[in-house]
Amino acid sequence: MLYAIVGQDRESSLELRRKIRPAHLDRIQTLKEEGRLVLAGPFPAIDAEDPGESGFTGSLIVAEFSSLEEAQAWANGDPFLLEGVYTQVMVKPFKHVLP
Repeated sequence: MLYAIVGQDRESSLELRRKIRPAHLDRIQTLKEEGRLVLAGPFPAIDAEDPGESGFTGSLIVAEFSSLEEAQAWANGDPFLLEGVYTQVMVKPFKHVLP
């Protein structure tokens, strides 16, 4: 089943986000290589493709896991959460309808 993982960034986390990003992306790359990733990306803090120093407010990952517990455990191991970029992470079942 698919699960949506939404991480909420803490205020002024851009510098830390940049530092931790390679480890965060490595885990997502593994999901991609396993054919489990549907989409992933950050939420810009302003209405711009590249928000520059305004940074981001969080991220969305939609991926396949065998259960909500597995998805939550994966999210709990995200470097962004462990290192303090995220203040919280929400995991919810997701039903892909379109396209």
